[in-house]
Amino acid sequence: MSGKPSTGKPAPVVPPLAGWRFGLVLLGVVAVAVVLIGRITLLQVIDRPFLQSQGDARTLRHEAIPAHRGMVTDRHGEPLAISTPVITLWANPQKLPHDPVKRVVLAQALGMNLIEFDARVARYSDHEFMYLRRQMTPQAAQKVLDMHMAGVYSQQEYKRYYPAGEVAAQLVGVTNVDDVGQEGMELAYQPYLAGQPGKRRILQDRRGRLVRELDVVRDAQPGGDLTLAIDQRLQYMACRELRDAVEKNDAAGGVLVMLDARTGEVLAMANLPSYNPNNRAGLDPSGLRNQALVDVFEPGSVVKPLAMSAVLERQGFTPETVIDTTPGWMRIDGYTIRDFRNYGELSLTNVLVKSSNIGMSRLALKMDDTAIWQRYNRLGFAQSPGTGFPGEAGGSLPDTVDFSRSERASLAYGYGLSVSAVQLASAYTAIANHGRRMPPSLLKLDEAPSGEPVIEPQVADDLMGMLEAVVGPNTGGRRARVEGYRVAGKTGTVRKTGQNGYDKNAYRSVFVGIAPASRPRIVTAVMIDHPQAGEFYGGAVAAPVFSAVAGNALRLLDVPPDAEASPRE
Repeated sequence: MSGKPSTGKPAPVVPPLAGWRFGLVLLGVVAVAVVLIGRITLLQVIDRPFLQSQGDARTLRHEAIPAHRGMVTDRHGEPLAISTPVITLWANPQKLPHDPVKRVVLAQALGMNLIEFDARVARYSDHEFMYLRRQMTPQAAQKVLDMHMAGVYSQQEYKRYYPAGEVAAQLVGVTNVDDVGQEGMELAYQPYLAGQPGKRRILQDRRGRLVRELDVVRDAQPGGDLTLAIDQRLQYMACRELRDAVEKNDAAGGVLVMLDARTGEVLAMANLPSYNPNNRAGLDPSGLRNQALVDVFEPGSVVKPLAMSAVLERQGFTPETVIDTTPGWMRIDGYTIRDFRNYGELSLTNVLVKSSNIGMSRLALKMDDTAIWQRYNRLGFAQSPGTGFPGEAGGSLPDTVDFSRSERASLAYGYGLSVSAVQLASAYTAIANHGRRMPPSLLKLDEAPSGEPVIEPQVADDLMGMLEAVVGPNTGGRRARVEGYRVAGKTGTVRKTGQNGYDKNAYRSVFVGIAPASRPRIVTAVMIDHPQAGEFYGGAVAAPVFSAVAGNALRLLDVPPDAEASPRE
């Protein structure tokens, strides 16, 4: 027989269960693959926008780009307020190191002691933000950042600096720590000066540190520059002379306003007391007020020329018209009005030279009931000056209903109404401009305004001559004279009011003057509040301030002397 011999063992049989297991494993592998593919699809396609946003939220940030605040300058471009870059350090209290050594080092670098630092951190422990120190110099801030402390971050800001210091503080104003205007022109022109902040996208690491700047979403728009009308040279000089007068007369304070007679622009505006806007520690709030614009007072005799303008416009009255002031006092409505002494018969010019209350009262009673009231109203009294300065005062005039004789008389010699120093100076521009009043402007003007006609031109010219006589030799206003220049002006001495009416021992000394008289360039109002060194008359206290300021100003402005000039051109 041929073939292989039989071994006697049966052939192996593959059990059906093995094939089933293989299929199950294969199915499992496929299922896992499907799940993985599905998960990948879910993450990469369906959930990608959400996950991307979450990732970006943890690494990408939109950071504000601070806008550079506009500069404030004087009329010649000299800076009065500028912004400098500074660094503010802030922290996430929950991420600050707990190591006591590191906390001591950080506190010292910030200029704080450990107790103060720990107390501040504890106060903000439930927050994710707290300021560590505002507005540091970049060099000082970088020393802290170089420590690479966890939870410490920085942001760029700007800090306002005022080169003129207290000299122009009340006019320019101040900003707060967030660079937002709080007083003065900084507040009045806040939207214009502030600009618009920008925005940029940045990449941060897990500690919040900047990795790189990705792009700028919106550029910052810097604020506009503001040009004021003041001349910084005149401002410094006015402030110096005013301070000397306040100290010399042991006064409570003072105000000086100088206007360009041709345009109404405020060339200088000084106030005392004042403050240093660069260091406001221990600030006296009274120093914040721009008294020249926001405070009002009874002007006294300095408004007599304005009342006289209404008299001179009435037919039959000239500067030479004589009025009898005998016996130097008079009773009206139960009130007694007095002159310094009995001056007898006076021309209208000498009514101003002698500052006769009796003369002005008798003239007022010859006029229509509201004639002087209307003249004051047309000159801007009891109205906002329109400068746009925050809180500017309009003053007051009495109600003309049931207008008494005593009220009419007191208006003529400067009582019963209230005005600001700016309103006084602005009213005198009508005399300086042949009858046209120039509205005051705190901003430099591109061209002179036409002004508002409020006094007849011939009357304004007559008044100029009368006011020159007021400051002539041997007069109460003689100390206002300026060597080499013709000057016109009027003194005033006003009793202050107290709890029980007028105070017998408290005065305001006032002078308003125009120079040079032949071709007016400046109008200056000076008020010294409550002089207590002995003298208190306007001619003795305020007039010398005008003389010093006007003389220096005319020379700085290159105004030629006119002492020998012909009558007013």
